Amino acid sequence: MKNHLDAKFILLWLVLMVTSRNVTASSTVRHAQMTIDLTAKNSSSSTQRAAGKKRQLRKPDVIYYPTPPETVAEMLRMANLKKGDVLYDLGSGDGRIPIAAAKEYGIRAVGIEIDPKLVSEAEEIARQVGVSQLVHFRNEDMFHINLREATVVTLYLSEKLNVLLRPKLLNELRPGSRILSHDFRMGDWKPEQTVRVPWGKLYRTVYLWTVPQRSRVMPRRRTEGSGLKSRRRSFAGSSQTTSNRIQRQLLRG
Repeated sequence: MKNHLDAKFILLWLVLMVTSRNVTASSTVRHAQMTIDLTAKNSSSSTQRAAGKKRQLRKPDVIYYPTPPETVAEMLRMANLKKGDVLYDLGSGDGRIPIAAAKEYGIRAVGIEIDPKLVSEAEEIARQVGVSQLVHFRNEDMFHINLREATVVTLYLSEKLNVLLRPKLLNELRPGSRILSHDFRMGDWKPEQTVRVPWGKLYRTVYLWTVPQRSRVMPRRRTEGSGLKSRRRSFAGSSQTTSNRIQRQLLRG
């Protein structure tokens, strides 16, 4: 009888030991999982804070489409790049135009892009290509930047945006600076050169303008209209004078 009770006691003790170990192990697992979850949460918060440092300023004006490499090469060729030039690409996307300018021509280039994700992508490509020392990308609004150091400006936007940018370009860029636009003109400002670049069965178009001397900047339409009115008035006055002269001659005769 005693041996039977001892066996039951030993069996009960073993069951309690196993149960206790399982409870301890389960508690340890739960504690470890809570630690992982907390770490992941902190990591996610850190990532969100880091992303928040480069928040999108506003909605982009146009949908981003990359310029084909052949068109990039033609734009840079037409720009007649030389030592000392500084290229600004407004709406630089993945940075292919500034990076190509730095790599192929050794000039300093700046990309202005409103989308922070594209800015980060461009910075990484510039690092991989090895031109980070020459190229700088800025997450800024192209309408609010200072263009005075630029000697070349490249665009792939829309004709409407080109027209809106035109006063800024003429006011801030130095005479002789070159402006190149992929596929879009600039209102009634006629380009100096127009080049078609083959693209599959179609083609892309590159336009070139040169910033004129201040005195040669195209007059506003209002000024042209007032000039026409002045000329009309002078012509009318001249006709009236001629008519009076003829009448006086007839009276004398």
